[in-house]
Amino acid sequence: MTTHTIPTVDTVAWRDDAVRLIDQTLLPTEFTYIDCRTVEQVWEAIKSLRVRGAPAIGVAAAYGVVRAVWNNNAATSDALIKSLEKAADYLATSRPTAVNLFWALDRMRRVAREHVALAPDALKLRLLDEAVEIHEEDDRLCHAIGEHGATLIQDGDGVLTHCNAGGLATSGYGTALAVMFTAHAQGKRIHVYSDETRPLLQGARLTTWELMRAGIETTLICDSVAAQVMREGRIQRVVTGADRIAANGDSANKIGTYMLAVLAKAHGIPFYIAAPTSTLDMSLDNGGLIPIEERAAEEVTEGFGRRTAPEGVNVYAPAFDVTPAELITAIITEKGVHRPPYRKSFLA
Repeated sequence: MTTHTIPTVDTVAWRDDAVRLIDQTLLPTEFTYIDCRTVEQVWEAIKSLRVRGAPAIGVAAAYGVVRAVWNNNAATSDALIKSLEKAADYLATSRPTAVNLFWALDRMRRVAREHVALAPDALKLRLLDEAVEIHEEDDRLCHAIGEHGATLIQDGDGVLTHCNAGGLATSGYGTALAVMFTAHAQGKRIHVYSDETRPLLQGARLTTWELMRAGIETTLICDSVAAQVMREGRIQRVVTGADRIAANGDSANKIGTYMLAVLAKAHGIPFYIAAPTSTLDMSLDNGGLIPIEERAAEEVTEGFGRRTAPEGVNVYAPAFDVTPAELITAIITEKGVHRPPYRKSFLA
């Protein structure tokens, strides 16, 4: 079979002493990098979805901690660490659901405490090294997820995905889309159907952009079309990402994912989650304990600057939902393909 090279993007990077990000709110019509030189700018970029996707948020937060202390003139490392702790606590308030954010911040805190004996300038460099390692680890993990997940994809498959779990959501290769990128690179002929993903259209704006750049046959559908394409036999697999996975396998992902899992079950279609093990939260027994972020009503009533609902209407806008483990055929991580019972599989 013919093999293909998949183009990647530098979603998050440390450049010229700044956290450089693709401003994803401008895609697909404008491809622009922004440089965050304060911790407040990094917080705003995460909160406003300029950078989004659980792994990418974790990488951005790690670099954000470095940026917070980079120009700090603290005389001692103890004083520097106090500033770091304050910055990490602040960044943790940006978004509540994606566990990678808290995982990365805790890792940066731990490294700082372990190296308190270093001089302040040396500690800053050690923190930058750790942030770079988090970044590079994510890239390696995403490629491993792609390799494991591609074994589940057959030549000729139609694959449905939701939201964006590609390079824009990670260090540059993706989680759910890594499965598709790898299958395509192996020469498998696949056709990906991308939900538009209301209300912010990450599927329409971002996923289709990435898939088309990779040369993968892509069709955009409204979220409400998912059942119809399943009934028509166009879909053989559903693959999505996740922002937090509980110990029992319950998985939080972009709102609308739970609906797809129910539809896939009704149509006898395998439903897969693809995410790195840093997304696992073994401290939570089940998905009912996962905090669900609620977004501003304006994202629904005035999406992209145009009012589409009456003034004063009540709005409920959760950013995520939780798919029960019993609806998930398998969870793909860099360690391999996990099948139920998930608690046992994760620990193994």
